[in-house]
Amino acid sequence: MNIPLLKELCEARGVPGQESDIRAIVRRELQAMSPTEMRVDAMGNLYTTFAGERADKIMIAAHMDEIGFIIKHIDDKGFLRLQPLGGFDPRQLFAQRVLVSTVDGGVAPGVLCYATKPPHLLSKPETKGPEIEQFFVDTGMTLEDVKANFEIGGMVTLDRTLSECGQGIVSKCLDNRVGVFVMIEALRKLSGSAFTVVAVATTQEEIGLRGATTAAYQVQPAIGIALDTTIAADYPGGTPDANVTVLGDGVGIKIMDGSMVSHPLLVKHMREVAAKEEIPHQLEVLPRGGTDGGALQRAANGCAGITLSVPTRYIHTVNEMVYKQDVQAAIDLLAAYLADAHAGEYEWIE
Repeated sequence: MNIPLLKELCEARGVPGQESDIRAIVRRELQAMSPTEMRVDAMGNLYTTFAGERADKIMIAAHMDEIGFIIKHIDDKGFLRLQPLGGFDPRQLFAQRVLVSTVDGGVAPGVLCYATKPPHLLSKPETKGPEIEQFFVDTGMTLEDVKANFEIGGMVTLDRTLSECGQGIVSKCLDNRVGVFVMIEALRKLSGSAFTVVAVATTQEEIGLRGATTAAYQVQPAIGIALDTTIAADYPGGTPDANVTVLGDGVGIKIMDGSMVSHPLLVKHMREVAAKEEIPHQLEVLPRGGTDGGALQRAANGCAGITLSVPTRYIHTVNEMVYKQDVQAAIDLLAAYLADAHAGEYEWIE
């Protein structure tokens, strides 16, 4: 597995609307595969087309953005107040370090702090749960240096590197850099597809599937495949019926989530390909939350849509965890399906 590429993707920075660094990596990797066309639209989506024998299109969508923050206010002491972009659980944000974009395109370190007294000075009523609005960033700079280096709208991301941990990989923003990685590696593995394949690295998924909505209207695919992470709640505190997926049991084939119900005939075909190729897989029902698949399915005339998911523990934290074998299963299933897509029949027959 190309761990250096996954590490590069995860350690790049890109909140919704500011995905340029990730887009440059994806462009570099896919350009080397000699696509028919590459272009970027007004939303920042990167389209890479591989022409097939058929004009019918399969669109693959993997979002580049990560949850994070932008600066919304600089107070009179030089502390930065934050606007969240995407859904952090504030209980997971104590004692973190961050990276803040500077006005000249650089990056400065900072400490993410909670606006409260030290614990030994707290009264019992003051120990209630945290809210995002009470966090701020301390860059250690004087007020004058803060005003010179930062501005409203500057990107703030969590400062964590990727590491291997047993069978797993741990990093910030595996949601959804691992989906981007799966897209790249599956296309690298693919020998060809009868369909025209349009791989789209999408933007602004974490704030409402915005890039994928625009992209789906432009591509108007016959088949839409989103690549994303999903919950693996297979750890203390949960129950087996609420696990959604389990690490090590293979790629998730989505039945439904809060944004879509996958096309049942496409689900059936994916399962058949996985069984034929002996690719470990599991069926996923996610009660809440969504993916770019919801946008693909509903755009223009609609399409046969599905999401392939990489099971992920501790999702939307700085320590998201995936298993290597599940990532590989996602790569293998996507590549095998693209080669076999012409055998699918997804028309509703009355």
